[in-house]
Amino acid sequence: MSIRPVVSSTQATPTMEGAGVKLHRAFGFQNPEMADPYLLFDDFRGDNPDDYIRGFPWHPHRGIETITYVLKGSVEHGDNLGNHGTLGPGSVQWMTAGSGIMHQEMPTGNDKGQMHGFQLWANLPASLKMTSPRYQDIQGKEIPQVIDDDGTSVKVIVGNFWGKSGPVDGIAADPLYLDVFVPAGVRKRFKIDTYRNCFAYVFEGRGQFGNASNPRGILLEKEVGGEEVNIRDMSGNRTLVHFGTGDEVEVHAGPEGVRFLLISGAPLQEPVAWHGPIVMNTQQEIRQAIKELRNGTFIRPAH
Repeated sequence: MSIRPVVSSTQATPTMEGAGVKLHRAFGFQNPEMADPYLLFDDFRGDNPDDYIRGFPWHPHRGIETITYVLKGSVEHGDNLGNHGTLGPGSVQWMTAGSGIMHQEMPTGNDKGQMHGFQLWANLPASLKMTSPRYQDIQGKEIPQVIDDDGTSVKVIVGNFWGKSGPVDGIAADPLYLDVFVPAGVRKRFKIDTYRNCFAYVFEGRGQFGNASNPRGILLEKEVGGEEVNIRDMSGNRTLVHFGTGDEVEVHAGPEGVRFLLISGAPLQEPVAWHGPIVMNTQQEIRQAIKELRNGTFIRPAH
């Protein structure tokens, strides 16, 4: 067994999308090889409805899949094909845009005005870029959760993990998408297929990933669970941790525990041509998509 080293640890960047939604972007619109097959990851949360209420009105997608995971509040969605629904707390939507879709996503806060969710974009291989669009809307109660003896809990959104299978299926990236909580002071390893790209996104607490020794000699400030750990070097809120090769991810939770998304997928290793919400393989395909948007032929009949 080999522990995946940490290649980079970066903070999500504040940005604005849609009609004025304030969010933090962990990665996107640059270096698509880094997280292949994933293209973009956004963390949208807030306690002030003015920061998110204008939402993401009508916009197109082609050539990708979008994965929306809601923790607080809700997101109402609809599209030009007549599909519509609401994602509540704990719910997931996996949308395969395929050949093209026009849709909107409008967030609403809970009774305290709180809204929190994530959106991940997964690339489609060339062979499926023009497949028919489809949705998988999954309610929170349908997502299996595994709790280990040490208090570690894992919600299996997609993929197979610790004997449980996530409810989302038939995804091109063959992904693993987990919502993980590790209690204070616990050191835990998670098996990841060696041939997948993998990243973690911390959104609560702090944890030290990779080899939890202290090779850089930074001051060890505290003891957690009876063991000294490098508190200063821990990844905290809104931190993206990108891993190198190996077959296990190790984390040592900080004094308040750590909660993070652990996501992996099989790289496509295909050329990427990118124009906003449209991702194809060539610039010629991008120009064709833009032309179709302008002349009203972007939406293809189901096949």
